Amino acid sequence: MTAHSTRLVLVPGLACTEDLFAEQIGSLRGKVAISVADHARHNTMSAIARAVLATAPHRFALCGLSMGGYIAFEMVRQEPNRIEHLALLDTSALRHPRADRTAPQANSNGTDRRIQIRPRYFMAVVRASGTARQRGAETVFKMMDDTGPETFIRQQKAIISRPDSRSSLGAIHCPTLVLVGNEDALTPVSVARTIADGIAGSKLEIVQECGHLSTMERPDAVTEALRAWIAW
Repeated sequence: MTAHSTRLVLVPGLACTEDLFAEQIGSLRGKVAISVADHARHNTMSAIARAVLATAPHRFALCGLSMGGYIAFEMVRQEPNRIEHLALLDTSALRHPRADRTAPQANSNGTDRRIQIRPRYFMAVVRASGTARQRGAETVFKMMDDTGPETFIRQQKAIISRPDSRSSLGAIHCPTLVLVGNEDALTPVSVARTIADGIAGSKLEIVQECGHLSTMERPDAVTEALRAWIAW
């Protein structure tokens, strides 16, 4: 598959929008046909995957970050022959540790709930300091505002109830990039290695000085890795 013929579907993470991939979209648009999945309307991975597949090109390259990776695993299970290339960024194939507990419920005051969640979520996903940290906060909070509290709850339910994907890794045969920030606290390098070890022929890329939201923290490094992956 050549870069100019590629149709690329990007799947954002929890409470994220296309802003998560802003740098990559800007760099790759014109070279590949890019669309960003709507993953905000359903509360199970299977339903989200079906909805994304329903609007995706017949055959395409698929890139998901964090929750986007969980959705990508489900998309591959449902329609493996449609996915030509797969990129799994800062994600996990493991079942959620809270899978046996009750999923979060919407607070009667969604705005208050979002305000309570925002600082904790930001601290978990952004490693950068100084000016970069401030820019990251602005982007993360904007995405949370744009998606809203009800979407956050639906997506959390989907994340918590997701299946363990390790048993299906061996069935992935398309060119696969597994990328992770070396300081990712949510889905660390060891978790990425599990994915890469389970997919024959995959490439593991560890981005230095980078946390969970690699596309924002080290955009140039991630874009270059995606360029190489698309041309694979």
